Amino acid sequence: MAILNVIDRDGRAHELEAVEGWRVMEILRDYKVGIEGVCGGSCDCATCHVVVAPDWARRLPEPREDEIDALDTLPLIEATSRLSCQIIWSDELDGLTLTLAEAA
Repeated sequence: MAILNVIDRDGRAHELEAVEGWRVMEILRDYKVGIEGVCGGSCDCATCHVVVAPDWARRLPEPREDEIDALDTLPLIEATSRLSCQIIWSDELDGLTLTLAEAA
């Protein structure tokens, strides 16, 4: 099984087994590492904000306009900020590393 590497808000590292086709937000939520995902993945709330490791950011598909608009509602974003509900897991992402952003 593929692995998603996560740094939580306390700086602890987690290796999570990921399932093909799931949203990264669903994986984070099910492992209870600190993601709310209030809107359930509809790109509407930005409570699943993560910061993708720079070496991985360019490997992901570009964010859509609605994701960019949702990120723009947050008080602080990074160059590699993404909404985890908009990242669909595939085995090509094995080893993806991200950090949970501070709660807004």
